[in-house]
Amino acid sequence: MSARIDEIAGEVLDRAGHSRRFLVAIAGPPGAGKSTMADNLAEALKARGESAEVLPMDGFHMDNAILIERGLLARKGIPETFDVRGFLDIIRAVRLADQEVLVPVFDRSRELAIASARPVSPDHRFIIVEGNYLLFSLGKWAELEGVFDFSIMLAPPIEVLEERLWARWRGYSLTEEAASAKVYGNDLPNGRLILENRRPADVTLEIALA
Repeated sequence: MSARIDEIAGEVLDRAGHSRRFLVAIAGPPGAGKSTMADNLAEALKARGESAEVLPMDGFHMDNAILIERGLLARKGIPETFDVRGFLDIIRAVRLADQEVLVPVFDRSRELAIASARPVSPDHRFIIVEGNYLLFSLGKWAELEGVFDFSIMLAPPIEVLEERLWARWRGYSLTEEAASAKVYGNDLPNGRLILENRRPADVTLEIALA
């Protein structure tokens, strides 16, 4: 675990004080390393004797059948392809920390969300929420402003994102043509949109920390 991750864990603990529930947002474009950093931060907090759980925003992808009907399947991942209202409802329920909340998780290998796949217990003090649009300033996503207690923005250079996205889609055995369509037709344009329309974060990093 990097010293910087441990340092951020310390910042989170200092900010949390005696709070019973503390929400940390890790935002950034596709390929920025959000899920890896969320897991590492959760482990750093647990190493300090705290309880933590990761809540991924990707579980709120609309189903492919709806995206096909709306002509949006090729643009899966843009702001309009998520169940924003459902996500807001879950985040507000999780913030209360008064009961278990079951959250969906996205299975990328099957390109679908699995409902009620991860429990968030009232005993989890730190909830690390990771996703593209947590600090997005446009549309209904702007309603998340003020919801998180601490925020981290991952903002790698576009060339770094491009390299990581190629590696991601090649890892799913896509053809070069199909991978190129994912990278240049969807993920990189989404990345630029996110980077150009973000609210300020408590911490901004170019590279996700291991």
